[in-house]
Amino acid sequence: MHSKTSLVGLSTLAYLHAANAAAMSLASNLTIPVQFAVASYRQVDSYTSINFFSSFNFFTGSDPTHGFVDYQSQSNAQNRGLINTNNGQIYLGVDHTTTNPSPGRASVRLTSNKAYNHGLFIADIAHMPGSICGVWPAFWLFGPNWPNSGEIDVLEGVNLAGTNSITLHTSAGCTINIGGSQGGTNLNDANCNSNNGYNGCGVTTTVPNAYGDGFNNNGGGVYAMQWESSGIYVWFFPRNNIPADIRSGNPVTGNWGLPIVAFNGGSGCNIDQHFMNQNIVFDTTFCGDWAGGVWGGTCASRASSCNNYVAQNPGVFAPAYWTINSVKVYQL
Repeated sequence: MHSKTSLVGLSTLAYLHAANAAAMSLASNLTIPVQFAVASYRQVDSYTSINFFSSFNFFTGSDPTHGFVDYQSQSNAQNRGLINTNNGQIYLGVDHTTTNPSPGRASVRLTSNKAYNHGLFIADIAHMPGSICGVWPAFWLFGPNWPNSGEIDVLEGVNLAGTNSITLHTSAGCTINIGGSQGGTNLNDANCNSNNGYNGCGVTTTVPNAYGDGFNNNGGGVYAMQWESSGIYVWFFPRNNIPADIRSGNPVTGNWGLPIVAFNGGSGCNIDQHFMNQNIVFDTTFCGDWAGGVWGGTCASRASSCNNYVAQNPGVFAPAYWTINSVKVYQL
């Protein structure tokens, strides 16, 4: 964790200490979240097409979520055209030409070499995997010894979803409230250790053009996730409405209005005990525990199982790719 004392003045420090105490009290009373640091964030890391693939490692093990996926090494992904940095953007794709691939459809899962404690994480994404049966994309963070160091799912969904699911996963003892979130955000479960952490405490959202096909058709946008002792907050800005302070590299969370979701800490959850040493992850898997587990409706009319559909219809996965302009990390 980066030292705060060498970066901000004494008057700002006094403000932050007061704000932190106020945040705990406010969160406990289901009121709006404190915008924890209105003027003191500084950039500590910038991941762009220049350094992304040297700053992230390629996971090549079996999918922990039991997906029908074959995660590729960097060299294999490069050779197969699954990754590139064309036009100054980071491209993360999947195989969309092979029928009945074994042991699963080729894809990539990248994890940042660096782990973080607290910060403001701003991802400028031009395209994400579309709303396609069998697809399960995610932009998220997690720490070691899961779920003891926590997991923060910023952008995630499955199959034909048109809206984003935002979820926290923790060890026992973290119950969250979402007071101060935007209207239309609904808490599915307050217990972040629900089902031993596998379900977690998630919300469904109604923000337009924030996921899948709608997101892509609108040119993507920016997700910002703020993680401090008071709580974890997530904003989304569509391409045509990105705040000037983000575009200038001087983000001020207090300017942005209510987040899509405010996961408030306070008496129900000591954030610093449940979230630590987290790495940034981008991945695209197929089927598995979630996308396969809810296989039904329109998707089920196309194939008897998720795995069969993914195996036999490679061409539909051409739009299942990420195009990332940058991921920037700021800390106090």
